Amino acid sequence: MILVMDFGGQYSKLIGRRIRELGVYCEIVPYDYSIEKIKGKAPEGIIFSGGPASVYGEKSLKCDMDVFKLGVPILGICYGNQLMAETLGGKVSKASTREYGKTEVDIDNDSLLFKGLNNKITAWMSHTDFIEKA
Repeated sequence: MILVMDFGGQYSKLIGRRIRELGVYCEIVPYDYSIEKIKGKAPEGIIFSGGPASVYGEKSLKCDMDVFKLGVPILGICYGNQLMAETLGGKVSKASTREYGKTEVDIDNDSLLFKGLNNKITAWMSHTDFIEKA
């Protein structure tokens, strides 16, 4: 079971659908889902979705810090990735220019996460922030 924590991004349902198309059970829950409820679902992995906010903003969305103590893999996408960096001691900064549109991404397909993918893929991006320090 994979749990998708929704941080307000427009792709949370698409992420869930793609996981289900792979034959894996998946549920989408809000970003502030309680740690007790997460434990009750016993996910084998968690995905933090994207979202429109900046992690260092006054109204940034946060999850319970205990989610990082569950011992399950967590994949952060866009905002979710930046939230992980900011929460776990990294630094997220504002980019000098905004990125938007298609871009070619180099993939390390020796990695277990990306195994079976081509070494270059096209991805959509819409970013104002970036991870300055992991």
